[in-house]
Amino acid sequence: MRRAVMFCVAFVLACGGCSSVTAETPSAPPVVRVWPPFGSKHARPDRGLLVSAQGGTLSQVLVYQGGEPVPGRLDESRTTWRTDWTLKPATEYTITATAGREGAPATVAMGRVRTRAAVRTFQVAATAPLPGETVGAGMPIVIDFDTPVEDRAAVERALEVTTQTPVEGAWRWISDTQVVYRTRRFWPARQRVTVSAHLAGVRAGAGLYGAADSTFSFTVGRRQTSLIDAKTHQMLVSRDGQIVQRMAISAGMATTHEYTTTSGVHLTMDKGNPVRMVSPGREKGDPGYYDMMIDHAVRISNSGEYVHAKDNVWAQGRANVSHGCINSRPDQAAWFYATSLRGDPVTITGTDRSLEWNNGWGFWQLPWEKWRLGSALAETGPAGGGVPKR
Repeated sequence: MRRAVMFCVAFVLACGGCSSVTAETPSAPPVVRVWPPFGSKHARPDRGLLVSAQGGTLSQVLVYQGGEPVPGRLDESRTTWRTDWTLKPATEYTITATAGREGAPATVAMGRVRTRAAVRTFQVAATAPLPGETVGAGMPIVIDFDTPVEDRAAVERALEVTTQTPVEGAWRWISDTQVVYRTRRFWPARQRVTVSAHLAGVRAGAGLYGAADSTFSFTVGRRQTSLIDAKTHQMLVSRDGQIVQRMAISAGMATTHEYTTTSGVHLTMDKGNPVRMVSPGREKGDPGYYDMMIDHAVRISNSGEYVHAKDNVWAQGRANVSHGCINSRPDQAAWFYATSLRGDPVTITGTDRSLEWNNGWGFWQLPWEKWRLGSALAETGPAGGGVPKR
């Protein structure tokens, strides 16, 4: 077992001749303790690393893994240092800690610690937005894991959202493999957002540890919002507070539940040109069956709703005759298609069917306090991140 190496610096005063000498007895040097202890071979990665000083304060703590510094912080008393995040499984760490006290020699402790290997691992399988993507002001952050998470709180503590402009946001668990971050209000326009999943070493279940950290960034673009009134058959598109397009539309005919457009705050999710649209729950030959290719289609829910092109200009601005989508003049639909980013808010009013909060990205349908109830943590940070508990 490797042991910490302690160095004490002392000064001795020597005098010659016959004069008497009174030497001060130096104070005892501070004691540095490291947990897990130096020489550990099977340390739990989810507990992190702790360095403390007794009889003095820590002046410097240096921790490295593979030549890279490991982030950590001192408490206010400067007697305890902790890693910011959990440790990687099956990994060796080198530690150098220096402690001192006035009138006493300094103490330097040096050693190594190795974490145990994980029996099972999990990691991020997919994210939205994509790395480097430019998105709209309502865009959620969606993280999918490759394995069901049992300890949601431990995983949520390891998720950090960093923004140029401070925002209030919270994570909500949609399932054991998916967690979503939503801001309280729409993102401020034109800023960069970085999402860090400090998962390496996080214990998500019995024998289940995070395999690796994951980080990606995206950009919030201009703020484009759309208001659609199904009663007046009009769509108003604004960008950065200025109206940029007025569109006559036709919404769902509302003869059935599925043919009724949903009211509420939708988000643009993806788009295609063209998109094949097939009548749900009907076979070829059934009444109301359709199978067609639709141009410039921007999806706004998981129940088949799009804003798309249609040449029935006779109905647009006058009547609702669609199967639930919002259709508009082909040239205006092409404009909307070209100018839309994922996450642009599209608010629809004037129908008697409400958008469910879990229909696509209907997350803005939940009031903020109800959204927060889906978090595994009692408290959330200003940007949804947090330091893991030890």
